Amino acid sequence: MTDWDAIFKEIKNKNYAIKLHNFLMEERKKYIIYPKENDEFNAFKLTPYNKIKVVIFGQDPYYHENQAMGLAFSVPKGVTLPPSLRNIYKEIEIEFKRDFVDKSGDLTYLAKQGVLLLNPILTVRENFPLSHDNILYKEFCLDIIKYIENNNNPIVYLLWGNKAKQYEKYITNKNHYVIKTSHPSPLSANQGGWFHSNCFINTNIFLIKNNIQPINWLKWYIDLLKLFIWIKKY
Repeated sequence: MTDWDAIFKEIKNKNYAIKLHNFLMEERKKYIIYPKENDEFNAFKLTPYNKIKVVIFGQDPYYHENQAMGLAFSVPKGVTLPPSLRNIYKEIEIEFKRDFVDKSGDLTYLAKQGVLLLNPILTVRENFPLSHDNILYKEFCLDIIKYIENNNNPIVYLLWGNKAKQYEKYITNKNHYVIKTSHPSPLSANQGGWFHSNCFINTNIFLIKNNIQPINWLKWYIDLLKLFIWIKKY
């Protein structure tokens, strides 16, 4: 398998996927569901399978209006940054010792660079967090991991917090690299293990060592040679 279209063509005929599809159809009839149906698979639309460099697991989508957009941790431009995203940006600034030029919460710029921003639970009822936390989505997420593990390109998994760390046992490809930290939510981050974790720098070091263009986390142009020189200081 070399693209998401082929993968989803295979997935959609599986028993759990049929049940999940029917479940969501009924849910959308009765409740307001986020993200919008057209945005549900944005993580896969924006990050092609054969271009994945980094996988970041969220949890379930934001459950308030005008927030969820199908990318973990991301919100549309103009929306106030949620607390976890503020801490993600703060850690990036700490690591790279530079400020963001544009602090929009839209993480499309990362998705287009090969960062798969995956919520293991793709949907949620309005105002009811984890309302779609069920075995069907768990099977879906494990299937996605299985397909990613069949991708032999070097890939970094950023596992933030205990819920993400539960997927570590399914990551078995020797070409892939796991970085574990606390979750960026204020409750977790302020207890240690998030700030100064260097998870973004270490991701780029791994990519560079494997001759892969590093991620432009800060939205400014990365001169690869300068980055190599900068990394040697660490």
